[in-house]
Formats: sequence, structure tokens, C-alpha cells
Amino acid sequence: MLIQSWSNNMNRRLATISLVILGLALPIAHASAAPKPNLLFIIADDCTFRDIGCYGGQAHTPNINRLATEGLKFNRCFQTAPMCSPTRHNIYTGLYPVKSGAYPNHTFAKPGTKSVVHYLKPLGYRVALSGKRHIATPDIFPFEYSGKKNPDMQAVNKLFEECSDSNTPFCLFACSNEPHTPWDKGDPSAYPPSKNKLPPYIADTPFVRQQFSKYLAEITYYDSQVGQLLDLLDKHDLRDNTLVMVVSEQGNSLPFAKWTCHEMGLGSAMIVRWPGKVKPGTETDAMVEYCDVTPTFVEAAGGTPAPILDGKSFLPVLLGKTDHHKDVTFGIMTTRGIINGNDCYPIRSIRDHKYRLIWNLNSDEPFQNACTKSKEFQSMLEAAAAGDERAKWATDHYQNRPEFQLYDVVADPMEMNNLAADPKYRHIIANLKSQLDAWMQDQGDQGIQTELDAFNHQTRSLKKKKKRNNR
Repeated sequence: MLIQSWSNNMNRRLATISLVILGLALPIAHASAAPKPNLLFIIADDCTFRDIGCYGGQAHTPNINRLATEGLKFNRCFQTAPMCSPTRHNIYTGLYPVKSGAYPNHTFAKPGTKSVVHYLKPLGYRVALSGKRHIATPDIFPFEYSGKKNPDMQAVNKLFEECSDSNTPFCLFACSNEPHTPWDKGDPSAYPPSKNKLPPYIADTPFVRQQFSKYLAEITYYDSQVGQLLDLLDKHDLRDNTLVMVVSEQGNSLPFAKWTCHEMGLGSAMIVRWPGKVKPGTETDAMVEYCDVTPTFVEAAGGTPAPILDGKSFLPVLLGKTDHHKDVTFGIMTTRGIINGNDCYPIRSIRDHKYRLIWNLNSDEPFQNACTKSKEFQSMLEAAAAGDERAKWATDHYQNRPEFQLYDVVADPMEMNNLAADPKYRHIIANLKSQLDAWMQDQGDQGIQTELDAFNHQTRSLKKKKKRNNR
């Protein structure tokens, strides 16, 4: 009996000692756990990715170039819609434009849609947006807002300081308005018009050269904003635990870029720096899309991306575990409701690792938008009328389009040679078109009818509903 009592006492004492040791160990393990990474996303506005220095462009971009040496440069990053508003909805929701309802310009997402804010806040993040917005509605995008057209560096400084002091992780979307027109920032004298190298798909006129200088100068101005944001990270000792992602948005407002489903309209720069996670000075041909940003951020923050998202986390690519992400990317352009846009000129596109197929669903009428009314385009038309063959080709190909365009984007990255009429590419067109049809069906995209419904998905319709409800 005495032996059994002694044994029971010893067991209780050993159990107590074990609990004490475990209790001491738990705080140590918790303290050694890696903190959640901060997330800084920096986006330009109407910047053709090929014009950035580290992508072979003429613009002086020392800060972005340096970031590329410190991180991973993506060679195949794409957005789904070549316009500001649907692009930003695409990024923040992780959904393709038609599924979220945000597919025309000046658009809004369907009621009940969730954004990156809803996904990161429960993970302990402060989620902020400083600069250009172009999103709706506020309940879907409940960011901590600051700035108007460009990031408010004082507000960003305060956010970084508060988060650093409180050990709170943040996700900041720093949204520039550059190099969106008017091109009135930066130093154009750094780019003498006579030395500019215009892409072959743009007509060469004195006015275009002059404007291109201003455009390049404004890219450099955007680069200076990137530099300021990176300096603020260093100021608050946040560099080592911050994933920085820099992108260029859709292409510029010159022909064959913004408002089109060409490479220059849907292609984007993307550079990611994440010390200790992303190998410096590397590149990848992994194909990613803007809708992949939100799920990537969620997974990097320790969460699980929602199954409803169209986007797919490319965290494994960042961590160097794979160099493959997607086999195809998709594009949609809605002209209905844009400035000087066609009443109905829907465009859809699909791109794999070698070819881009563009489907112009209503190609019988001339293609038009704000670009065709611009002074730059008018100067090209004048040059064409005066006999300039390059100007004649550029203006004609921009305005008059066949139903299908197929480009070998590896051999012909500037998309100068449409292969669609060549019989030997029929099987390639059929294969890509089949995948594009399946995507459209999955998204609820009815092509012409979706285009005609565009007005119901613009903020003007919200204002009309509000007026009716207030009567």
C-alpha cells in the first residue's frame, strides 16, 4: 500500500515537472516562429513592360533594375483585361473579369464578392491602398485608403512605422498614376526625340517621337516612386521580412498596347524580391496572371487560398521549387463604354507558351477608341496620307482587323506577322479556340451579349440605381 502511494506521488510529480518544462518550452518555440511577411505591391499605370530598362527598354529605371538583381524577374506575366479598372479588380479579387462582373472600364464587382482585404485581415494583416483606386464598391474593397492619384509617401511612412512598432504585418498596394497620360512628369530632355527607338508597329512621326520622350520620362518618374517606397522599407528596417512585387500594368495608350489583346496590351513586367526566400538575380518563364496575386499573397501569409478564386498561387515559383505555373493565359477587351469606343467590339484572346490567338468577335467595323482620336494617331494618319508606308501599315492594321489573328510570340514578339490565314496553322487555331471557348463558357461569357450588357456593369448604373432608390 505504501509502495503504491509512493509510486502515485512520484507519477504526479513527474507529470507536474513535465508540464512545467512544456510550459517553458512553448513560449520559446512561439518566439522562434518566423513572423508573417509584409507584402508590398507596387503598380504603374499604362506602362508597356518592354519599355522598362531591365526588360530591354529605353527608360532609365535604376530602382526597378536594381530590384531585379535582388529578386526574381518574370518574363511571362499577363493581365486579363488591358484597361485600368478591370485590371485592378482582377488583382484584388483573384477572379477573372466576367466572373466578378468587373469587365468593362469604370466598373464594379458583383455584390458579395470578396477581395484580398477579406482574406488577409483574418490572418492578422493591416491591408492598405495608397494612390490610384478605380475600384468599386467600398464594402468589397475595405482597404485603409490614402493618397489619390499617387501613393502618399507620408501615409506610407506612418503605416510602416506603426506596423514596425506593433509587430503587425501589413499588405500595401502602392498604386501610381504614371505613366498614364498626360505625360507631364519627369525630364524629357533625358530622351532626345531623335535618339528614340520606336517599336516597329508604331508609325514614326516627329510628334510621336516628341511624345515618346515624355512617356519615357514618366516611366523614370514612376521608377523614382518605386525607389522612395523601397527606401521607406529600409528606413523602418522592414526590408528583410517584406515580399516586394513590382508590376507595370497594361501597355501605354499608343497603338497596339492598351485597349488591345496584343502582347503589349496584356503583357506585364513583374519583379519579386523576398530576402531569404527568393533567389536574387534570377529569371523565370513560368506563366502567371494578375489574378494569381491574391492567392499568392494569402499563401505567403500562411493562409489557404479560397477555392472560388480563378487565380492560383505561384508561391512555389517564388521559392524556386518549380519553373512552371500555367499553360495558357486569357484576355478580354470590352470597348462598349470606353471613351470613343465602338458600341460593340468584343475581343477575346488566349496565349500559350508559343502562340497568341486573338478573336475579334465583331470585326466588320473599324476598331476605335481613345487612341484613334489622339493627336499621336492623327499624326500617323497624316503621314499615311502623305505616302509613308510604315504609317499606312500601322494605322490600317490597327483599325481594320480580321476575325482571327495568330502570332508566334516567340519568333515574332512584336506581332508583326498574322499567321491566321496560313492553312498549316489551322490545327493550332482550332486547339486554342477550343480552350478559349471552354474558358468563356466557364466564366459565363456570352461574347456579343456580354459586350452589350457592359453598361449594366459600370458605376454609372450604380448611380442610376441609387437615384431611383432615393426618390
